[in-house]
Amino acid sequence: MNPANYPADLADRLFAFETGELDEKETLQFFADLVASGWAWHLEGLYGRMAASLIEGGFISEDGEVIWRGDGC
Repeated sequence: MNPANYPADLADRLFAFETGELDEKETLQFFADLVASGWAWHLEGLYGRMAASLIEGGFISEDGEVIWRGDGC
């Protein structure tokens, strides 16, 4: 992936995740967005492993949609 194609807020969202600023729903949406954009597989290994775990656990889909929202969905 070309760094010129980074989403505008990627650095901010990475920082927010790494500093524990995202709640559960924001974290799921963040990883769903990383999967949908393909960035989950090109960033540091932690992101790909976490994305794969969330997919395997049924929280997000393989195409980057949030499946479980914590509100009975």
